[in-house]
Amino acid sequence: MVIDAHPRQALVRRVTGLARSTPGRLSLIILLLVLASLTSGALTTYSVVRHSQALEDLSTQSEPLSHAAQEVYRALQDADATAASAFLSGGLEPARLRERYEKDIAQAQAALSVATASSPELTANLAAQLPVYTGLIETARSNNRQGYPVGAAYLREASNLMRTELLPAAQELYRAETGRVTQAQDEARFPVGEVLIALAFVIALLLTQRYLTRKTNRVLNIGLLVATAAAVLSLLWVTTVSVLVMRDVGDSRTASQQVDVLARARIATLTARGDETLTLVARGAGQTYEKSFVETSDRLKGLLEQARPGDGGAVDEARQAFAQWQQVHRRIREADDAGQYAEAVKLIDNSFFDSLDQALVRAIGEARQDFSDEVAVARSTLAGTVVGLLVLSLISAAGSTAGLWQRLKEYR
Repeated sequence: MVIDAHPRQALVRRVTGLARSTPGRLSLIILLLVLASLTSGALTTYSVVRHSQALEDLSTQSEPLSHAAQEVYRALQDADATAASAFLSGGLEPARLRERYEKDIAQAQAALSVATASSPELTANLAAQLPVYTGLIETARSNNRQGYPVGAAYLREASNLMRTELLPAAQELYRAETGRVTQAQDEARFPVGEVLIALAFVIALLLTQRYLTRKTNRVLNIGLLVATAAAVLSLLWVTTVSVLVMRDVGDSRTASQQVDVLARARIATLTARGDETLTLVARGAGQTYEKSFVETSDRLKGLLEQARPGDGGAVDEARQAFAQWQQVHRRIREADDAGQYAEAVKLIDNSFFDSLDQALVRAIGEARQDFSDEVAVARSTLAGTVVGLLVLSLISAAGSTAGLWQRLKEYR
């Protein structure tokens, strides 16, 4: 141990002596600046890659899956409302209603298969209960076609299954997928840590130039100037890009919120339509459905007022169609309460519900397009940023090394 202590002490003295000397300090500064440049470049590049991946997920996965979940709910709700409307016709239902019902079921199944990829546990109950529902509807339809009153009981049972099992499961699925959209948007946050590290590197370069000026009495060092310029450009680039991406993501968030409001408005529209129809199906015992219609209509009115008017005027058209539908509904209730059942059934087949639904479809399409446009702009903003930041990082490292190496050679 005593013998080994001398070489160690000599090595320590040599290292500390080198660190106290100007050449040693310059060598250490070169090493630190190169490491700082590469670290800063790696972190800022990683931040950009993370932003880019979040935007890609938002565009190609989260939003499409959210729309698929929304479509599951919408299709199921419309299928239930359409089945009830078809039942009122008695006997053989109109072909257009039958086609609409079958189309809704097919769309719900297709959307379920898409949503299953990300939420298999949430879609399992839907997939299991949907055939039960369609079976009940077919039984109700068969009995209604033969004039058996029991058909109404099967229809109510099917509607109860839809409202207590299928629609709550679909709503949970929609909330889960919408949450993924919000999470993906949150990923595109401002990279505070990376920007601070890049700023610290710029400050380190400035302090190094000041140190060299005091030691060598030379004001300019070309290598360090190039390194500093590259570092400043990198800092400005990542800051500017991040601000622009955050702005675009913020606009996409506004668009996705509009989609959510309109989607809930459309679902409320279909719910109210089902309540309105089932009130007549119940033939004097539909007070519960009428109460639900009033509550859902109040919620729908609030959602339509919350929605922002778009360039196409679809939201305004939806509001107008809603007001007209409410007027017709009051006439339906007056006829039904007065015992004029046939007149009430005739009034329920009006165009205002379809106008409202179609206007909401257009408004949702416009909002989704706005969302896609904003995400596309954000992704294009990041184009070339990764390569640019890596190149600037290497330039900073090379400039720092070259600038200090010139001063270091003077001590040899």
